[in-house]
Amino acid sequence: MDHHQAGHAAPVLNDAVPVRHPGRWISAIIIVGAVILMIQSAITNPNFRWDVVGTYILDVKVVQGVGWTLLLTVAAMVLAIVLAILLAVMRQSDNPVLRYTSWVWVWFFRGTPVYTQLVFWGLVTVLYPTLSLGIPFGPQLVTYVLSDPTHGLIPAILGLGLNESAYLAEIFRAGLKSVDKGQTEAAEALGMGKGKIMWRIILPQAMRIIVPPTGNETIGMLKTTSLVLAVPFTLDLTFATNALANRIYLPIPLLIIAAAWYLLVTSVLMVGQHYIEAYYGKGVDTNLAPAVINPAAAKAAAAVAPSAEAEPSLKMEFPEEEAK
Repeated sequence: MDHHQAGHAAPVLNDAVPVRHPGRWISAIIIVGAVILMIQSAITNPNFRWDVVGTYILDVKVVQGVGWTLLLTVAAMVLAIVLAILLAVMRQSDNPVLRYTSWVWVWFFRGTPVYTQLVFWGLVTVLYPTLSLGIPFGPQLVTYVLSDPTHGLIPAILGLGLNESAYLAEIFRAGLKSVDKGQTEAAEALGMGKGKIMWRIILPQAMRIIVPPTGNETIGMLKTTSLVLAVPFTLDLTFATNALANRIYLPIPLLIIAAAWYLLVTSVLMVGQHYIEAYYGKGVDTNLAPAVINPAAAKAAAAVAPSAEAEPSLKMEFPEEEAK
């Protein structure tokens, strides 16, 4: 009995000495000191004019500017995502016309600045005051006078959305190519059509690759809306804060207000992106919660464990008996 207890005695662990990391403390002291200096400067410097920030941060024009900025972001991203899916599918097509059309689209919209494209869409009514449908070099059957009753909203959405579609098309193409071709071959063997294979098999698996960069592009789109003055569209957050700054001759407090609102909306988008990534990363990401263990199965495994431990000793006795 004593021999049995001694055989199962707990092993003696080494008294390990933790590794010292002086660099961590030095870097932490430097960073904390820099943060304290920045906070002190922001509080004691009267040029920040925090009273003006508190007065205008919930101003009607500023809040309306936040709403218009969100509308531009959502509408432009919806347009870009729809076009990007179409362009990515065209790029994978066996039809050379569709494939090269997609390539030229991406080449053009990625190769020209978004500011230039916004200016163009703002001046499209100057280039094409009317749209006509008729016989080439012959009489016009239908003529439509082109105008913009939205005061720049539609041109701004078009400029932002078409530009973004070129970047998202490459992201979507990379996501589609990440899915093994065997998935498509197996689905075709089951008699599924190409459209159904894309929407039911390929795209759901590709979303794990597509979602993270698409979330980053959405956050980038939120900040790119500050360029819609080129259209011109004068209701977004950046223009609203700049207009107030020009009226009261205090640009710094209004810049702080704009930055605070952009940071708030960006933070909300980042939280949403995190949950979407977690949803599409189920079963793949390694940082998921551990699986729940069935108590009955664990108890049964513990009951079988002693017999499994005794089995090697029996096997070692067989050669001795044969030698006798």
